Amino acid sequence: MKKLLVIACILILSLSSYPQDSLMYYLEIAGKNNPTVLQKFTEYKVALQRVPQVGSLPDPELSTGVFLSPMELVSGMQLADIRLMQMFPWFGVLKNAKDEMSLMARAKYESFREAKLELFFDVHQVWNELQKVQQTIRINEENLELLRSLERLSLVKFRAAPAGSGGSKGGAISGGNGQPAPAASSGMKTMGTNAAPAPNQSSSAMQASPMGLSGGAGLTDVYRIQMEIGELENNINLLKNRQQTIGAKLNGYLNWAPSRIVTLPENLVADTLAYSLPSVADSMLSRSPMLGMLKYEKQSLEARRQMVTRMSYPMVGLGLNYSLIKKNEMSTSQMNGSDMIMPMVTVTLPIYRKKYSAMREEANLMKTATEQGYQATTNSLQTEYYEAIQLYHDARRRIKLYENQVQLADKSLNIQMVSFSVSGSDMADLLRTRQQKLEYGLKHIEAISDNNTAVAWLKKLSCTDIH
Repeated sequence: MKKLLVIACILILSLSSYPQDSLMYYLEIAGKNNPTVLQKFTEYKVALQRVPQVGSLPDPELSTGVFLSPMELVSGMQLADIRLMQMFPWFGVLKNAKDEMSLMARAKYESFREAKLELFFDVHQVWNELQKVQQTIRINEENLELLRSLERLSLVKFRAAPAGSGGSKGGAISGGNGQPAPAASSGMKTMGTNAAPAPNQSSSAMQASPMGLSGGAGLTDVYRIQMEIGELENNINLLKNRQQTIGAKLNGYLNWAPSRIVTLPENLVADTLAYSLPSVADSMLSRSPMLGMLKYEKQSLEARRQMVTRMSYPMVGLGLNYSLIKKNEMSTSQMNGSDMIMPMVTVTLPIYRKKYSAMREEANLMKTATEQGYQATTNSLQTEYYEAIQLYHDARRRIKLYENQVQLADKSLNIQMVSFSVSGSDMADLLRTRQQKLEYGLKHIEAISDNNTAVAWLKKLSCTDIH
């Protein structure tokens, strides 16, 4: 029973406190499951394990020699010789080695931080793309419903035309179910010439009727609307396929199955920056993981250079030599059969200096390369900062512009709809206004998505929690 309670508590604690249709929920999942981030953290733990390795003394050496025939000495018979030796590097070598590995471990941790920030930014980008596609599908479906309403209205007006007009009842656009026939090649000719007779209408009847041109125009309007409907339906299908692809990409960041469904909020809301833009520039250089990683690498190389310098000095070895002596019956020495203990000192002679000089030069060159990389990364971050600011200001401006444009286009479209239903105004102007409203709506969604991406970008540069 206790085990079940413990398991239940663990499951409850492991559940996310965020709703499943929020970005924060998926950022939390990505931070826990993403293989790249987990790999970077594992590399950091590996680097930590190297610190005690390099900070330890070399293993002591134990050597033993046994005489197959005891060696006759004055004080007895020597049976074996045992030697124990411990080498000691020059003062400071082990400390410098530990400093080098500790600083490299800190650099690995900064690399882990950078990978996590990059992951959060990538998830935010894909999330914005998914929301943009979803809102684009919604706007297209609303326009599709509007076109179908216009199609029904055009059919009603066309069927209400006088019997002698070019679009007689039961003509080319009506089938058994009262729906318009497909816009086939004959329909395209009708639309193109605006005067060709319907399939069940003679050309003489068309010429005889003064309303023939009006009926042909009505038929053209219906075909034009049907073409717009077909285009919108195709766009919606393409967007739904793209939505699946982007969803699979997001699932890849979360280490989920590609086909797993991602829940999105219904509305796309523009994010706001919680702090001033100058503060981003200040924290960008002081808290950047990439700059921190290069700083620790530079410090580790300085520790390595000092270690190599001290390695070029002699190593000292201290040890004991123990000789096992057996009594010699023929000896009258007082030390007959007494074992011998001999302290020993060993010193290495580093006379081959070229390798140490090359090691020092290598450390110096690597340090110089790290300094150059630090400057290049600083320049890159500053460039990114200005690009993100430009995207942010541009997106905020476009949000206001297209929000106003959508409202004006919607008002104009409503007026034209009323005018068309009452007096049969020009369908081309109505469709043109509808297309403008569609384009402004899509640009408004794109501006909000760019704004959210810019906010996430600035948060990434400031090294703050992106969610």
